[in-house]
Amino acid sequence: MEGILRQIALSVLPVLLAITFHELAHAAVAYRLGDRTAKAAGRLTLNPLVHIDLLGTVILPLALLVLTRGQLVFGYAKPVPINPYNFHNPRKGMALSAAAGPGANLLLALLCALALKWVLLPLAVVAPEGVVVSVLAPLRQMLLVGIVVNLVLASFNLLPVPPLDGGRVLVGLLPPRQAWALQRLEPYGFIIVIILIATGLAYYFIRPLMGAMMALIGVATGGL
Repeated sequence: MEGILRQIALSVLPVLLAITFHELAHAAVAYRLGDRTAKAAGRLTLNPLVHIDLLGTVILPLALLVLTRGQLVFGYAKPVPINPYNFHNPRKGMALSAAAGPGANLLLALLCALALKWVLLPLAVVAPEGVVVSVLAPLRQMLLVGIVVNLVLASFNLLPVPPLDGGRVLVGLLPPRQAWALQRLEPYGFIIVIILIATGLAYYFIRPLMGAMMALIGVATGGL
C-alpha cells in the first residue's frame, strides 16, 4: 500500500498537466479555427479543475489503481464542447481540433524527456547526495511518469473509435460515405472502448503507437 500511495503522490502533477494540456489544446485549436463554444464554456484555461471530471478523472482511476495494484488505470476528463458548424470546413476543423489533444501530449512527453536528459541528469552528477535523494530522485520519477502518462494518453485517444480523438480524425480523413458510417458508431463508442480494453485488443494498437512515439522522442533528444 505504501508503494501505491507513493506512486499516486508522484503521479498527481504529471497526470493533471497531461489532462489539462490535452483538453486545452482541443479548445485552443477549435477557437483558432473559429469556434468559440469551448471558450464560452470556460474551457480555454490552464486551470485543471475546469477539465476534471470527479468520477472519470479521480474516483475511477484511483479505484482501478488500488484494485489492480497499478496494472490497469483508466479514466477520462470532461469533453471539450465543440460545434463543428462554426468551422469553415466542419470535417477538417473537427479533425484538427481532435488531433490537437494527442499532439499536446506528445509535446509534453518530449519536454519531460528533454528536462530529464539535459537538466536533471547533469544536476544529479554535481549535486550533493542529500539533494539527489530528497529532491532530484522524486523529480526524476515525476518526469518519467510524465513521459509514460502523456504517451499513453496520446496513444489511447488515437484509437480510431469515435468519440475518441482518433475516431474523429479518421472521420475527417475518410470519404463522406465511410465517414458517416464511422460517425454513427459514436453513441456506442464508450462501450466499444471498454470491450477493447477488457479483451486486450486495445493493447495491440496502443503498444506499437507508443513505441513509435518513444522512438521519435529518442531521435529528438539524441537518445534517452
